[in-house]
Amino acid sequence: MTFVDRLIQRARIRVALRFIPQSARVVDVGAHRGELFEALGSKLADGHGIEPLLTSPLKGAHYVIVGGFFPETHPDRDDYWDAVTLLAVLEHIPRSVQPSVAEACGRLLRDGGRVIVTVPSPAVDRILIVLRTLRLIDGMSVEEHYGFDPRDTVRIFSAAGLRLLRHQRFQFGLNNLYVFEKRADGVATFRDKEIRDHQPIRTQSAS
Repeated sequence: MTFVDRLIQRARIRVALRFIPQSARVVDVGAHRGELFEALGSKLADGHGIEPLLTSPLKGAHYVIVGGFFPETHPDRDDYWDAVTLLAVLEHIPRSVQPSVAEACGRLLRDGGRVIVTVPSPAVDRILIVLRTLRLIDGMSVEEHYGFDPRDTVRIFSAAGLRLLRHQRFQFGLNNLYVFEKRADGVATFRDKEIRDHQPIRTQSAS
């Protein structure tokens, strides 16, 4: 990863972190080298990462990352995890597989658990192509975006029974954050209202 790649990655992680509770059990889809888990630090109780490019398991203090493709590769425990994160991942998954990804997230989460998703706005593809041509980035598989429309995110996860808590744009509107919750009773918590009423997070643009 180049310096610009890392800046973009850190911006996504920074936005996601505030929606992950203390002592969290987290599944990170597209975990790379465990950057999200390391950023969580003492907030992380148990982490399971899945990374398609990993050839051998990677272990940290409170996490393990295995090679494979989600949802075929997944943790053994259902109804256990506090959060499933897909940061700049959903747009790389073929449309035919996206519904099964959302359903697997729902199975893994405990009641009240959250799916945290970031997806780029369509204009980002053109910017990434220019940055890659200039060799400022090397970690982006733009050709795998499958023409993904961020507006489809709500439809995909709502169809799996997950309830949207928050959508916001960040990095000057070039990226989108979606937070969904698994709730059997469908009743909003105080924290839900706090999330909805919170002002948009201001993050430095990495592009």
